[in-house]
Amino acid sequence: MRTVLVWVFLCLIWGTTWIFIKIGLQDLPPIAFATARFVFAVAGLAVVIATQRIPLAPLKANWKLIALTGFLQFSINYSLVFWSEVYITSGLAAVLQATISVFGLLLAWIFLPNEKVTKLKFAAIIIGIAGVATIFFDQLRLQSLMAFAGSVAIVIGAYAAAQASILVKAKGGAIHPAVLLLGQMICGLPAVLTYSLIVEGNPLTFNWSWRAIGCVLYLAFAGTIAAFWLYYWLLGRIESTKAMMISLVTPLIAVVVGAIFLGETLPRQTGIGGLLIIGSVGLIAFRKKVAPDPENDDNAAIHMTG
Repeated sequence: MRTVLVWVFLCLIWGTTWIFIKIGLQDLPPIAFATARFVFAVAGLAVVIATQRIPLAPLKANWKLIALTGFLQFSINYSLVFWSEVYITSGLAAVLQATISVFGLLLAWIFLPNEKVTKLKFAAIIIGIAGVATIFFDQLRLQSLMAFAGSVAIVIGAYAAAQASILVKAKGGAIHPAVLLLGQMICGLPAVLTYSLIVEGNPLTFNWSWRAIGCVLYLAFAGTIAAFWLYYWLLGRIESTKAMMISLVTPLIAVVVGAIFLGETLPRQTGIGGLLIIGSVGLIAFRKKVAPDPENDDNAAIHMTG
C-alpha cells in the first residue's frame, strides 16, 4: 500500500510542476530558470543530508553512474523541457514527454532482463499516450520551425530521462536516494549553468519577481528534492515501467490544476482522455497478483506493491 501512495503522490507533485514552469517562464529565461531550480535543490538537499548524517561514501564509489545519469536527467532532459516550452504549447509538450514510458519499456528490455516486455505493457502505454493526446488534441500543432525543434527536443529529453531511470534501476539500487540525487544534480548543473551564462546573460539582470522566486522554490523543494527522493525509493521497489507510467498521469492532473487555479478552460475531451489514461494504468500498475505458473512465468503479474 505504501508504494501505491507514493506513486499517487508523485503523480500529484509532478502534475503541478507543469503549471509552475509555465508561470515562471513569464519572468525568467528557460535555462536560467532550470538552473535556479537545481541550485536551490542542491543547497536544500545538502542541508538535509548533513543534518540527517547520511553517508556520502557511495558518491565516490559510483561516480560514473551518477555523472552519466545526472547529465541525462538534469543537463539534457530538464533543460530541453524548459527551453521547448517557449516554442510549443504545454499540451504538446505533455504528450511528447509521455513518450518516457515508451522509451522506458524498450530500454528495460535491454538493461533489465528481469522485466519482461509484454504485449499488455505495450498496449497499456499506447492507450495511455492516446489518452494524453486526446486531452490535448486542440494543441497538437506545429506553427513554426522552432516549434518543430522544440518537439524534437522534448522527445530527446524523454529518452534521456528514461535512460537515466533505467540505469539507476539497474545499477544504483544500493545508493541512498538523497545521495544519488545530490550527486546527479551536482554533475548535471555545470552544463546548464554554463549555457545560461553564455546565451542568456547575467542572472542578476533577470526579472526575479516574487512570483518567479515562488515557482523556483516550489520546483526545487517539492518538484525536485521530495519528488526525486521518493521516485528513486519507488524505483527500487517496483518495475521501472510502472514507475515511469507516472508520466502518463501527470498531464491529466496538470490540466485539472490549471482549470482550478489558473482559470484555464478544461478541454471538453478531458473525460475521455482521462478514462483512457486511468485504464492504461489499471492494465499494469494495479493488476492483482496471481499465483505464478511454473510452466509459464509470463502468467505471473506483479502488482503495484511488488
